[in-house]
Amino acid sequence: MSAAPRPSFEAFAADARARGFDEVLERRWAPGTVLDTHTHAFGVDAIVTQGEMWLTCGERTQHLLPGDRFTLDAELPHAERYGPAGATYWVARRNA
Repeated sequence: MSAAPRPSFEAFAADARARGFDEVLERRWAPGTVLDTHTHAFGVDAIVTQGEMWLTCGERTQHLLPGDRFTLDAELPHAERYGPAGATYWVARRNA
């Protein structure tokens, strides 16, 4: 079974704005980047487009690859780790 095709950035952004997100951007992370536990003042909905990352919330760690989506509520403590090729994802932010 094949994965659903990834939308274009423009389609991702339009959908996110229609759902109330007010900022949409592409984030690129260098190989091996590690971000210790932190929070953001905004909620996110994102899709990985290149590379790989690990997202840890509490005791749960997700290994995310291209096509995988993740969401985070504002002020939710989490940590991020990026793979040997780094990672790129599109992210919609809902600012407070």
